[in-house]
This record gives sequence, C-alpha cells and structure tokens, in this order.
Amino acid sequence: MSISTVVHDPSGPSGHLPSFAGEERRFRLAEWQLALPLALAFAALFLAPLLLLVGTSFFNDDKITQPGFASWTKFFGDPFNYKVIFDTLLLGLKTVCATVVVGYPLALVYIDLPVRLQRILIFIVVLPLLLSVVVRTFAWIVVLGHEGVVNQTLIWLGVISEPLKLLQTELGLVISLTQIEMPLMLLPLISVMSRLDPNLRDASAALGASRWRTLFTVILPLSMPGLVAGCLLVFASSTTAFISQTVIGGVRLIYLPLVIWQQSLVVYNWPLAAVASLSLVVSVLSVIAALSWMGRRSSRHLQA
Repeated sequence: MSISTVVHDPSGPSGHLPSFAGEERRFRLAEWQLALPLALAFAALFLAPLLLLVGTSFFNDDKITQPGFASWTKFFGDPFNYKVIFDTLLLGLKTVCATVVVGYPLALVYIDLPVRLQRILIFIVVLPLLLSVVVRTFAWIVVLGHEGVVNQTLIWLGVISEPLKLLQTELGLVISLTQIEMPLMLLPLISVMSRLDPNLRDASAALGASRWRTLFTVILPLSMPGLVAGCLLVFASSTTAFISQTVIGGVRLIYLPLVIWQQSLVVYNWPLAAVASLSLVVSVLSVIAALSWMGRRSSRHLQA
C-alpha cells in the first residue's frame, strides 16, 4: 500500500503567492478614519485658537487694524514683564517641590496598605477633584485667614502670639496650590508604584540593602515615570491657576494669568494680551521640556 502525501501549495493554481497589500492598505485607511475625528477636534479646539492668538499678537493697536510688532516690543521692552514671567515659573517649581515632598511619602504608604485602606486613600485623593476650584480656593481663605484654623491652632499650641499673615502671600498660595494640585501628583505616582513587584524590595533587603538604599536604588528609579508625569501636570496646572493666584495671592502677587486677564478684559488690549499668552505658553512648555529631559537623564543615571 502506498501512502500519498498531500502538500498544500500556498501559491495557488496560478503559481503566485497571495498578496496582502490590499488588505494592509484598507487597514491603514481604517486607522486614518478612526483618528480623523480626534484630529479635527484638536485642530478646531487648539490649533485654530492658537493660530488666531499668534495673528492677533502682530497688531499695534487695540482695534486690531494696524499690523506690526509694537505689542511684542512693548511687552518685552518692559523689565517688569520679565519679573512676572520669572515669578510665574518659580511659583510652579515651588508647588512641584511641595507636592513631591508631601505626595511621594503618601504614595509609599499607599503601596503598603491593605486593599480596603487603599480604596479609602484613593477616594480621599480623588475627592478634591469632585469639588470646584472656586470652592476649594475659598475654603483655603477660611483656613489661612487671621481667624482661620492654622492661626488658631498655632496660637493654641503657643507657637505664635498673634495671627500670621498667610493670605496674599506666596507662602499661603503655595500651601493652597499644594493641596489643590495634589491629585495630579498622586494619581500618576500611585498608578506606577502599584504595579511594582513587591518581591523587589524583599530581594534588596535580602542582599543587605537598607530601606533608604532600597528606596533610592530600586523604588525611585522604577517610579520615575510616574514622578515625572506628576511634576509636569502640577507645574502646568499651578502656573496657570488664575483663580487661586488671584483670590489667595491677591493683587499684590502678579503672575502672567493675571496680566493676561487685565489686558484682555480690563484694558481690552487684545494684541498685548496675545503676546502675554504666547509668552506663558512658550515659557511653560520650555520648563516642561527641561523637566522631561532631567527626568529621563536622572532615570538613566539611577538605573546605571
């Protein structure tokens, strides 16, 4: 008896291999069609207003009738505006440092808690996002006022003899922004650190590393993506927090969002407001790019 073996020829009766170019082309077309609504929304809601802002900045008068560079010359010719830009960026950096100092230990506590307590902590973290920024800002007025919780507690403890001036100061503004922006720092950190393998810390301890060495050589490098993401979110949000800067900081502390509001809705000088807005966008994006570069560099250095 002979056994016949049937071999399937992939080339088919024509002797040519089947081509998947058509299917691949249709798949790419489907991907493009899926991304089209998002691209149109991005162009309509971001690119178009940004281009309009750039165009408005190149006018000399508030009637937007005389093209020119007078608005740019006026804005960058005043040394006061450089101080405003520097103070705005410095406020963001101070808020980032404060949220890292408070938020990173909270994230470490979170990963060591039982599941039930983790849910309670994450609810407490997310709870401020459910309230309006206006409500949270005015609540901080009550907390930081002369008769507020902070001053009354310090007086009761005997630390101070008279109330401190916390409102309309940069210290009070940083304190309030730290609490307001804390979810933006904690959520990326918790998301990254909750995926860390707990056996890594046990292995580090078994090799003789202390808790501090484990923190700086194991946990910190692995959590660096979440830390960098939190820093970027906090910085971008705190530098543009117009309500908090105006209500808690007051008119004595001048930052770029207040300058933009004054020029656009008080003075009605739209070209100068457009220049200030573009200065805010460029300066914030520059610091964000620098923070991203420093985060990648430090992550590679720690892992090495």
